[in-house]
Amino acid sequence: MSDKLTKIEIITRPERFENLKEELAKIGVSGITVSNVLGCGFQKGFTEVYRGMKRKINMHERIKVEIVVCKVPVQSVIDTARKVLNTGKPGDGKIFIYEITNAIKIRTGEEGCDALQNDTP
Repeated sequence: MSDKLTKIEIITRPERFENLKEELAKIGVSGITVSNVLGCGFQKGFTEVYRGMKRKINMHERIKVEIVVCKVPVQSVIDTARKVLNTGKPGDGKIFIYEITNAIKIRTGEEGCDALQNDTP
């Protein structure tokens, strides 16, 4: 396996996802995994009244976008995500980069970069 596999994890606001997905497709990202998550950080929470009880809410709805790339440059993904997701306000999110040892396509047994390629229409 000669090509390096890298996982990029982006945690951000859900309302920015569609634009992110479109821009990632333009640079050649063909597969993503998306999860709804909750998180807290430097953003201030807010207080709500629920059934007469005050509750402090400091967990915010976010999405986690996971991408594994081999042929698409990691820096291109980072630059695209920053361009699309940056509002300049707290809560824009984080990008995490991981080295991946291997990937195996369950159906065919292909490994490495070959496992990431879509061979069927």
